[in-house]
Amino acid sequence: MDEPSTLTTPNDYDPTLVFLKVEEAARRLRIGRTRCFALIRTGELESVMVGGLRRVPVDAPTAYAARLRTAQRAA
Repeated sequence: MDEPSTLTTPNDYDPTLVFLKVEEAARRLRIGRTRCFALIRTGELESVMVGGLRRVPVDAPTAYAARLRTAQRAA
């Protein structure tokens, strides 16, 4: 049997989104919710408050991954 492609679009993908819930950002990064909050707390992953809700800009997970790749190449 063929394994599902890892390049498929996530079920929660919506091109009109501006912000993600922390859980959605964690899913896109394939990390846990707690680790995602830790990245937010240290400023490694950008987030904003919308009212009383913590939200992650939709492009922030990609930017975080790009910074990680650049840092690891430089090391």
